[in-house]
Amino acid sequence: MRYLVTGAAGFIGHFVAMRLLADGHQVVGIDNLNDYYDPSLKQARLAKLLNSPDFVFRQISLEDRALMADLFAGEGFQRVVHLAAQAGVRYSIDHPMAYVDANLVGFMTVLEGCRQHGIEHLIYASSSSVYGLNANMPFSVSHNVDHPVSLYAATKKANELMAHTYSHLYGIPTSGLRFFTVYGPWGRPDMAYFSFTKAILEGRPITVFNHGQMRRDFTYIDDIVEGVVRLCDHLPQPNAAFDRQYPDPASSPAPYRIYNIGNSQPIELDRFICAIEAATGRQAERRYLPMQPGDVEATAADVSALEGAVGFHPHTSIEDGMSRFVHWYRDYYQV
Repeated sequence: MRYLVTGAAGFIGHFVAMRLLADGHQVVGIDNLNDYYDPSLKQARLAKLLNSPDFVFRQISLEDRALMADLFAGEGFQRVVHLAAQAGVRYSIDHPMAYVDANLVGFMTVLEGCRQHGIEHLIYASSSSVYGLNANMPFSVSHNVDHPVSLYAATKKANELMAHTYSHLYGIPTSGLRFFTVYGPWGRPDMAYFSFTKAILEGRPITVFNHGQMRRDFTYIDDIVEGVVRLCDHLPQPNAAFDRQYPDPASSPAPYRIYNIGNSQPIELDRFICAIEAATGRQAERRYLPMQPGDVEATAADVSALEGAVGFHPHTSIEDGMSRFVHWYRDYYQV
């Protein structure tokens, strides 16, 4: 297969592209290499991909309509894995237009490319943040997601609606994945596990929001990649049993599906920090602060739909995963 992977220099995009290449596919990767976090980390991920003769890179911003149209017209993609986005819940409070450009306009250019060039399957990144004010745990794809608490979450909800519209109007098979907190080697420096590790190794205190009363469904990158790649070969089918009086939010009479992809075993923030302490061999100095705007107290994924579809079953514990991350961190930063 010939794939387009957007956000190929990003954390998840890098690993998905590496796996597709290892499985014998051709991959065209795009990324705008912006400075939301250290671009040198993106360049280092990209350098690994460029070692493969089956990988081609294009530096393109999603919202550039002309370049995106030319990309789809010239490359002959069969499948698209759309992982590029402006990430970050807190960043969206102060930089809302960045999310409109990348996550809304950018998603539209991807959908149009898929429509005009007969893409057989679009897999795209949504987010657990769409659950917003929902307190019914674990989060299920059958739950209502009409109350996001950040603009980032709202753009991801919008992506799901946009994808459904294109699946309905044009028959484009689309599969949305609601990612739950993804971590691991080569991860994003703006994520808590990364900044905590850095601070602990440097002997600085860590900032713990909501006074530590948080639970997250941390999911290791290898488990995430396995789920994404399996789903690539599982094209969504119209739901013949769809009831218009009691509509299922995760399916449709169109070839459209939504899945959670997470570890399904949320852990307390204290256990998470303890795992970092164990991996680094150092004690953390905690400074507790109130909840930040846009955050939620807990996330927990019901992954039964993805398990039923492709046999997804994550297996990496937070202790094993953080040990691997800290090993990578020490090596990469020569700590």
